[in-house]
Amino acid sequence: MSRNGTVLLVEDNPGDAKLIQELLNSGESDHIIHHVDDGAKAVAFLRRVGDYGTSPRPDLMILDLNLPRKSGREVLAEVKGDAGLRSIPIVILTTSEAEQDILNCYELHANCYVTKPADFDDFNNAMRMIDDFWLGTANLPVR
Repeated sequence: MSRNGTVLLVEDNPGDAKLIQELLNSGESDHIIHHVDDGAKAVAFLRRVGDYGTSPRPDLMILDLNLPRKSGREVLAEVKGDAGLRSIPIVILTTSEAEQDILNCYELHANCYVTKPADFDDFNNAMRMIDDFWLGTANLPVR
């Protein structure tokens, strides 16, 4: 069972974003989910810049790779290169199954890489496992 957590979801596809939010909050979980739709907004959120001046530090970040303005790879490199942010766990959730993408993300210190399943039941199962592990089992840094 997961504990309630704060999640930053970085996803530019509105349908996927809505589905992920619904699946994360199905069952007994009541996470606070903040959604941004491009990489530049994700970095602004994490650094509390501009409109995001009062944003909370997330317990978990779910990051798509193919984003407008700043790619998921660029966001990942920036976050993991920042001593104040690098302890935030980042789960890459993307359609790419390319070995080079997987390798690059782990080289940039992604905590997990999950390919978005096309089947709804598989997608639901993947989100439940992410929720159970990252927001239930793993000991996360205290903010």
